[in-house]
Amino acid sequence: MFESYLTKWNLQPDGEPIRTPGSDLLPVRLDGLPAMLKVARDSEEKGGARVMRWWDGEGAARVYRHEGDALLMERATGPGSLMRMALDGRDDEASCIACATIARLHAPRPTPAPELATLEEWFRSLWPAARQRAGLFAEAAGIARELLGSQREVVVLHGDIHHENVLDFGERGWLAIDPKRVIGDRGYDYANMICNPELPTVTRPERFARQVAVIAEASGLGRERLLRWVLAYAGLSAAWFLEDGDATSAESDMTVARLAVQALGS
Repeated sequence: MFESYLTKWNLQPDGEPIRTPGSDLLPVRLDGLPAMLKVARDSEEKGGARVMRWWDGEGAARVYRHEGDALLMERATGPGSLMRMALDGRDDEASCIACATIARLHAPRPTPAPELATLEEWFRSLWPAARQRAGLFAEAAGIARELLGSQREVVVLHGDIHHENVLDFGERGWLAIDPKRVIGDRGYDYANMICNPELPTVTRPERFARQVAVIAEASGLGRERLLRWVLAYAGLSAAWFLEDGDATSAESDMTVARLAVQALGS
């Protein structure tokens, strides 16, 4: 699947192939520069490639080539890792870096955005989960409906900001990769840093309280608005995990949702 692009774009392989649920990737070099060749297999990844191209390297990795299902982009070679920072006592710094990156992605662009899904469409998995499971899912769905009905500061969203989708690009700083294809209230993009189930400390109450305070200030959203987006997002994410048969990650999200409910009531 890589061969035609290696030839067409005069690329040299520079590492082992990487397979993800939605794409195949290959580290390469383009005129000596480190790059990543990504060939998408599903519609979400294909839509994300169009968003990457639209961002044009501002807050996100540069796109060198884009044709069909293939994207050739700048490769992160810096030593930093937000996940490692969060686990090594630098959670506040990691969150602030992510918030600064999100703000760059949300900044106005001179060209029209590509065709994107709305947040209303994005939340469609939460409604059946709320009907079938009630309880906390229903509470998250209720808040989500309120937020979706009163959106403000509508922007092109990343849709999946977490500690491994903001990478160290050395002199270019911290940049995002792997966006989804969604547009809506900017508050949505800040919730995932608090909910990320890949982070072992995500369900600790003290970590939750601290990062809500840090991200609410860094984003300018304010505590209550951020908490409401966290609750809505946690419910949606849990519904997605249950659709995939991942009950452990769903329970992580539900724990975060409970923390958000408690914080909203305090």
